[in-house]
Amino acid sequence: MKDFIQRFAALAAIAGLLAGCNTMAGVGKDVEKLGAKIEQKAKK
Repeated sequence: MKDFIQRFAALAAIAGLLAGCNTMAGVGKDVEKLGAKIEQKAKK
């Protein structure tokens, strides 16, 4: 049951990301923004 919940959560997260950005260019921009935020946090 735990394995099913983990798989479901992963699929839900992926579906949310894909719903948020309709194109691969959109996915790239989102990943780039996330990377920039991580860099900012690391510099502090």
